[in-house]
Parts: sequence; structure tokens; C-alpha cells
Amino acid sequence: MRQVFFDTETTGLSPETGDRLVEIGCVEMIDRRLTGNNKHFYVNPERKNSEEAFRVHGLSDDFLSGQPIFAQVADELMEYLAGAEVIIHNAAFDVGFMNEELRRIGRPRFGEQVGKVTDSLLMARELFPGKANSLDALCKRLEVDNSNRTLHGALLDAGLLADVYINMTRGQHSLVMDSGADERKQGAGLTMQQIDLTTFTLLVPALSDEEAAAHDRVLGELDKSSGGKTLWRNVVA
Repeated sequence: MRQVFFDTETTGLSPETGDRLVEIGCVEMIDRRLTGNNKHFYVNPERKNSEEAFRVHGLSDDFLSGQPIFAQVADELMEYLAGAEVIIHNAAFDVGFMNEELRRIGRPRFGEQVGKVTDSLLMARELFPGKANSLDALCKRLEVDNSNRTLHGALLDAGLLADVYINMTRGQHSLVMDSGADERKQGAGLTMQQIDLTTFTLLVPALSDEEAAAHDRVLGELDKSSGGKTLWRNVVA
């Protein structure tokens, strides 16, 4: 399974009123292993940052003016994302900006060019209802080190999201790998032998007199506290 953790930084909050992308970060994971095959772009937004946005990401207008425009990186980016499950924290925000950038250059919408979009914020809200589920809050809750996050950065945040996602989904996968995954990793099929459990003798330890007496006392106390309503008294051994 190929998954890409995706994050963006922008000039403001509203693509509908002209705000643009300034940074894109992508971190690839295949079969729950980070590959190091990541993508990172700074983008000239062809407009100025809002003051609030600059305080968040620290990318100056002078720096961004020397970067490629989105049209110049779009092919490389979308080829990289093609067919992948793209995992985004608060996906509506980033996808909204991507759709507007793609519209400007006459390309299909973001969701039509990738395999699937998964919103990790919605996942977190299901796992931790009623709690703060920002990326910083999840890092703290799941013990993911984000001490280097003094400013928001798309590639840094995508990497943190990958660690958070792995922790959030740790219990959702079988301990037995499918044969296809095993063949890819070891070059050989995985053969599972069936074991006839009837060939084993089940050992039943015998209770000592003291243990049996202690057990009877516990049952008696339970029977007394329930007002004689315990069912085991009516069971014939």
C-alpha cells in the first residue's frame, strides 16, 4: 500500500479570495515503512503573504518571489501523487487550495488525480472525541517529538503527521502479513501449516484444599451480596 502524507503552507486562509500556496511537502510510506522518497516544493504565490500567514510559516515575500510558480511544479507533483492514498490533516483546507491551483492551469481536481484522500483529523476526532486534535496536540498525546516545530513547515509537518498516523493506527493491522507482502520482501511465499489441536493434552491443575476453600468463601460472599441470586447455585455439576 502506497501512502503519501501531504501538507501545505499558504498566503492566507481562503483560496476563493485569492490566497495561494507557498509550500508543499510530501512524505511517502509503503507497507507502513517510510521510504525517504519525499517531495518538497517552495512555490511563488505571485502575491504577498498576509502578516498572519508569515508569522505561521516564516517564508518571506522576497524569498518566495524567486521560487517556481505552481504551474512549473504541477506535473512533477501530481505524477508523484498519482494512485496513492494521500493523508492530510484537515484535508478540506489543503484540498481546497490544491483544487484552486489546479483549476488555474486547467487540470482535473485533486481527488480525481490521486487514489484516495484520507483526513487524519476526522480519524483523530473518532479516536479522541472531545479532545484537542491539532497536530501539536496529537504529537503530545502520542509522544511524537515535535520539538523542532518552532514554525510550520510543509515537509516537517508531513513527517510529523506520518509518525502520528502510525501511532493512531498501530492496532488496526493483522500480526500475520499477507503472502503477497511477504513475497515482495523475502522473495518467497508464506506457507502456514495447520496444526491439529486434538493431538495435544490439556493439563488441568488440581486445586489444593486451601485453594478450594478460599474459592468457596469468595463464591459465598458473592451469593450473599447478590441476595441469593447467583446462578451457579442452580447449575448441576
